[in-house]
Amino acid sequence: MSSIASSALAENIGVSMSLFDDNLLTVMRNDMTNYATTLNGVTLQIEDAQNDVAKQQSQVQNFIAAGVDAIIVNPVDTDATAAISKIASNAGIPLVYVNRLPVNLGKLPPKQAFVGPDERESGTLQTKEICRLLKQAGKTKANIVVMMGELSNQAARQRTQDVHEVIATPECSFMKIVEEQTANWSRTQGADLMSNWLSAGVQFDAVVSNNDEMAIGAIQAMKAARVDMKTMIVGGVDATQDALAAMAAGDLDVTVFQNVVGQGRGALDAALKLARGKKVEQKVFVPFELVTPANLQNYRAKN
Repeated sequence: MSSIASSALAENIGVSMSLFDDNLLTVMRNDMTNYATTLNGVTLQIEDAQNDVAKQQSQVQNFIAAGVDAIIVNPVDTDATAAISKIASNAGIPLVYVNRLPVNLGKLPPKQAFVGPDERESGTLQTKEICRLLKQAGKTKANIVVMMGELSNQAARQRTQDVHEVIATPECSFMKIVEEQTANWSRTQGADLMSNWLSAGVQFDAVVSNNDEMAIGAIQAMKAARVDMKTMIVGGVDATQDALAAMAAGDLDVTVFQNVVGQGRGALDAALKLARGKKVEQKVFVPFELVTPANLQNYRAKN
């Protein structure tokens, strides 16, 4: 739990994060904590839902019982957000979803909003660049493997759909998906999945991963199996520090910067406005940006 000293006119914001043990969400959480210290009299109470939907709902109910001024939720399961919206709406407490798109985005009650990325951009930018690199390498037919995030998560489903939509276009139709499985956003599971594919003799030219962690796991497994990384194209999403280091080392070819600092600050600003009775946009999309070795240096200090 994170608590920040506040004045008598304190505004108390309850924050339920889906999982503390996630590199990208840790960047967001730490920055939100620091940002709150710059805002006069704002107290954050941050809880870890530990990837448990029931725990997250109970945290929201506890925040309401504690009389918070607003709630920020980074959803464990984006399909479970309608219930959370109802709980907050019935209590009259403003609610802001951050980073993961709620399933009920089109039907959010008053005093509720979403601040985060438009996932249609992430997988699209990533796959188009992988398509370009395969063409540049002279490929007229290319096999790709896709590593998916948690299937309960809208981002994983959308990023995977993006891959399918890009390879359905005439310019990238030479790409064929030969394997597509989930590794649950995890570096360890990404390494295990890649080891399984290599053991089974799967032949592929590129790895398209829904996030950087799984991509890094895949890279570790390929290196352990002595795959020539100069001939392999690997793409992730998020532009974490570890991913940028892998790119600098020549192992990761593509990632997509997700501005989690901007998302976290935007969510806190929106929550405070709603708590003060002001209007906010119900959907605030923070753009994704393509990261390649050519512009890598611009992103070194961002996430």
